[in-house]
Amino acid sequence: MMTDDEKFEYWLDFAQNDLETAEALLKAGRWLYVIVMCQQAIEKLVKGLYLLYINDNVPRIHNIRDLVNRFEDKLPVSVPPDKYALFDALTKFYVNDRYPEYISKVSTLTKEPEASATMTKTREAFAWLLTLKP
Repeated sequence: MMTDDEKFEYWLDFAQNDLETAEALLKAGRWLYVIVMCQQAIEKLVKGLYLLYINDNVPRIHNIRDLVNRFEDKLPVSVPPDKYALFDALTKFYVNDRYPEYISKVSTLTKEPEASATMTKTREAFAWLLTLKP
């Protein structure tokens, strides 16, 4: 049976892979998917923290703010407003494969400056979230 730390490492491995994928997509000029993978990376890292702070019955939701709110009272520090702003922005980019017309529309609206800025903020938030591991 896996320990909670091993379960966290499982989530972390997937989150790091998603972050690396976002980096590769940034180099490839796939702006929408940079942000989609940033969302996935942060969501998975937050779910790893959820299991450490609450339990391993991690909710199957994609709203990052909602996930963090569920264990924020147990954190050693408050979540800064800029992190919540990023979590909210990323949550809007959770892509459901069942809506290809939505993906197509958002893809044309997403440009390089937004993708680059999101990548930078995501790297910073990822590093900050890692400091919250108990």
